[in-house]
Amino acid sequence: MATARFPTMKYLGSFLAFGFLLVGSLAAESPSQRQLDQWLKRFPAADTNEDGKLTLDEAMAYRDKLRGGSGKAGNNRQRGAPRNFEVDPGWDEERFPDHAICYQSPEQIAEVYRKSLNGKGRAITSYEKPESGALRIVGTGHSFMAPGYRTLPQICQATGFDQPLLTHTGGGVTGSTRYKWEQENGIFQFDGQPIPKLMASIANAEWDAMMWGPYFHDRIEFYQCWIDFCLKYNPDMKFFLSDAWPQLYQLEEKPETEAFFTEAVIEKMGRERHGGYAKLVEALREQYSERIFILPTSDAMVLAAKRFLRGELPQVEGLHSAVGEKEERALWRDELGHLGPGFDRLEGYVFYATLYGRSPVLIEEPIPFRGSSAFPGPELDGIFREIAWQAVIGNPLSGVVDKDGDGVGDEAAELEAVKLD
Repeated sequence: MATARFPTMKYLGSFLAFGFLLVGSLAAESPSQRQLDQWLKRFPAADTNEDGKLTLDEAMAYRDKLRGGSGKAGNNRQRGAPRNFEVDPGWDEERFPDHAICYQSPEQIAEVYRKSLNGKGRAITSYEKPESGALRIVGTGHSFMAPGYRTLPQICQATGFDQPLLTHTGGGVTGSTRYKWEQENGIFQFDGQPIPKLMASIANAEWDAMMWGPYFHDRIEFYQCWIDFCLKYNPDMKFFLSDAWPQLYQLEEKPETEAFFTEAVIEKMGRERHGGYAKLVEALREQYSERIFILPTSDAMVLAAKRFLRGELPQVEGLHSAVGEKEERALWRDELGHLGPGFDRLEGYVFYATLYGRSPVLIEEPIPFRGSSAFPGPELDGIFREIAWQAVIGNPLSGVVDKDGDGVGDEAAELEAVKLD
């Protein structure tokens, strides 16, 4: 296990929150001097002339810098979620601020969260160890994780068990591991305003796994803090990081037609997207052993895209709704890269196959997915299940190996054999 402070951290990063704050204020009225003074304390780099005062012009210029330098959200190199930003310099210190929730006792953490709820809801979520073998999971994430978080419980229900799942999510950067750590601990941009939704339950109940969605410029330190905290209270936990999927921002220019996307292009984009997170997982494994895994959603979407290009995805009309003919039933539905209709199932199948080491193809009971059963139809749904298993057993960082090809991972089969004995 790492010996970090939760932990020792050296890196550069950014305050995306500044853009949210400023945009919100300008949408209503000009920010007050008091607001500008508060922003200066949190974002000293915005004071470009270093006179100790933040003007509205300086604030807007700093906002534009975070958005890519053009002052326009839609420039080619900054399409989608902002990718150039800084983080609080406090991450460079040897230790988080003393009032960080991670340093408090389990009882204190639960009380802090209880107060933040104002009597609405319970402070601690807990589950008895499921006889079904279901993993008790906590997770952070953003809109790229939402489809899988939504469909995973439905898939598990069809296999005969309820999925214990507690999440703390948000949109874009607000669902990133770094952002949620700051928010739950009440530090940096959330100084003195902790919301330890996950930490209260992690410290006071038993859990088996944690899941995360990735974000731009993620560093090992953003994950170490969560891992160290989890292992302090649940030393056998495992951890799963989704590697997302190819996005348009990876290209120099937005293609005019879908003809641009060949299998070679899709494969290259997939390798780029997956590569950075593979290195992150490998680095974490060096410190924590093989308890860190990848949820290979990128591999799954690459396989799906290649099958579409070969005419092997029935009912799917296009590759990308933001390119070319803008078909509604496409793999991706907007420039940000959100999944198209029906592909929430594919992500859910990837989650299920990785977590439980079983092919979704083996599920015999109907899955209670929401919406019409006409799309995806049975044939397309079956292809999604095949793709998910192929992606999972094809990625060495998923932790799932199926040497005999029976659709049950070798480790899962061993556990099942032990139960039968």
